[in-house]
Amino acid sequence: MYDKILVTLDATPTDRAIIEHVKALARIMNSRVVLLHVADGWAARTFGADAVSPEISEDTAYLQEVQNEFQSAGIPAEAELAFGEPGEQIIRWVHEKKCDLVAMSTHGHRFVADLFLGSTSRRVRHSVRIPVLLLRAK
Repeated sequence: MYDKILVTLDATPTDRAIIEHVKALARIMNSRVVLLHVADGWAARTFGADAVSPEISEDTAYLQEVQNEFQSAGIPAEAELAFGEPGEQIIRWVHEKKCDLVAMSTHGHRFVADLFLGSTSRRVRHSVRIPVLLLRAK
C-alpha cells in the first residue's frame, strides 16, 4: 500500500515521534523511506544547494544519523536535504520521489499561532493527492 514514505524532519526532538511511528509502519508495509529535512536558515535560503554553514553541516550529519537508524532496523532509507520554504519543498519532493504517504510531526500550534506562523502541515495536506499522516509531538 505504501511503497515509499516521505518522512519530514525538522532536526528537533519532535522528530522522535514520527521516526518511531514510521519505523513500525514501514516494517509492516515493507516500505522504503525518504527522509527529508528542509534547511531554511539564511545561508540555505540565500545560496540553496551551494550553502556552506555550520547549520548545513549539522543538518547533513543529522540526516545521515537518522538514515543509519532506519537502515540498521532493516528499512531501506535515503536522505535528502532541501533548501527553501518547507511546505513548497515537501510538496516538490512528494512528486519527485513518487511517494505514497507523507509522514510529519506537528508542533500543535493552534489558532493565532497558525494564523501568524502559517502551517506547513496544512499547506502540504491541501496540496498533495496522497495520504498525509500527521502525528502531534508531545
